[in-house]
Amino acid sequence: MKAYPKVSKICCIGAGYVGGPTCTVIASKCTDITVTIVDINESRIAQWNSDSLPIFEPGLEEIVKSRRGQNLFFSTDILKAVKEADLIFISVNTPTKNFGVGKGRAADLKHIEACARLIADHSTSSKIVVEKSTVPVRAAESLSRILKANTKPGVTYQVLSNPEFLAEGTAICDLLNPDRVLIGGEDTEEGQLAIAALSSVYEVWVPKERIITTNTWSSELSKLTANAFLAQRISSINAISAVCEATGADVSEVARAIGMDTRLGPKFLQSSVGFGGSCFQKDLLNLVYISECLNLPEVAEYWQQVLNMNEFQKSRFAKRIVETMFNTITNKKITLLGFAFKKNTGDTRESPAIYIAKYLLEEGAVLQIYDPKVDSKQVFADLSGTLSVNLSEVVTVSKNPYDAAVGSHAIVVCTEWDEFTSLDYERMYSRMLKPAFVFDGRKILNHKKLIDIGFHVETIGCKLNNIGLD
Repeated sequence: MKAYPKVSKICCIGAGYVGGPTCTVIASKCTDITVTIVDINESRIAQWNSDSLPIFEPGLEEIVKSRRGQNLFFSTDILKAVKEADLIFISVNTPTKNFGVGKGRAADLKHIEACARLIADHSTSSKIVVEKSTVPVRAAESLSRILKANTKPGVTYQVLSNPEFLAEGTAICDLLNPDRVLIGGEDTEEGQLAIAALSSVYEVWVPKERIITTNTWSSELSKLTANAFLAQRISSINAISAVCEATGADVSEVARAIGMDTRLGPKFLQSSVGFGGSCFQKDLLNLVYISECLNLPEVAEYWQQVLNMNEFQKSRFAKRIVETMFNTITNKKITLLGFAFKKNTGDTRESPAIYIAKYLLEEGAVLQIYDPKVDSKQVFADLSGTLSVNLSEVVTVSKNPYDAAVGSHAIVVCTEWDEFTSLDYERMYSRMLKPAFVFDGRKILNHKKLIDIGFHVETIGCKLNNIGLD
């Protein structure tokens, strides 16, 4: 069996939050490899080729500009890139199904299958095809069957699983210095050679001991499991935050105490209004569905409870806002600070801010929203569709936090942007109606200072002594 030739051309199908940053870093580290990122979305590709990238990620723009036009290209000519590539990453969206069998839980793999058929139809040479999208266990097997069922003479395929473990907001750092790179493939000579070929790309900058190789199914399940465990920690500390509020304990102190236990560690113990993003909920739902299909109802129920706790956290925070503001917010202006699901990203997918905003709007509030990286178009897109109100009459997206606070009854912190900790809250207080409220859904503000200014302050996971205001 001949070894795979050295990878010289990479194609990435999908120019989103995974494919874009991942292949940009590969291009920056492997300057002898030509990397082409393709997408059917002409507008998105135009943005990648402009000075205004379609996604915000610290450090991304600098790397794109340093390699674009040299060995990094963005294109809508998918067929050309596929034909020329030695290795193809599939980084397309795998949303939760909203129809048919598995509706609301299973992953919709129609885009994955479409990529497989496109590759099979237009390839004239052998390819290594790499799953980069988050997929259910054994998706690679389905991908391989489609490719092999449509193979042309002289063309062979090896399908690998290479899941991403990126955190939005730190994706470039995660790619440059990963905890591990996981590659799964077939336990055959051909499969092992394909693994070695992909591994050689990463070995340019990743220490070999951090590159883990497994069988395909272990690799696929590891991605779902990692996100499930991280989400579980958030739901666990959020569950404790409810106990803290009822007893007088402080969830930050509890988190610090247990985080110093080396068996647990301190990460993902920051209580908040809830987790969001494209991965946690989707992957948990996928894991629940897989467990049900494998006739493991107890396992499915266990992981479903992680999701249930997240919904409970968002719900009780939203209800607390209304209850604190004298059980009515009809026609009251409320300032939302943050709309992205976390800081250092413009991604709003499954953001807790969307839930909070919709709840407040249904209760009759008028919202003034500020987020440093989310534009008004995205805000209105996320809030449209299910509400019984005219959004243009009750939602304003402000250019700065101070304008967003004018005439407001309350400030609600939905995203933990660093800039929110250093705002001039005295200035904001002076522009608000009284009594003025702050609801800190991320537990990041100086609550004593806010109370001294005159705010009534509520936060996650502890009772505050709002002297003279209750």
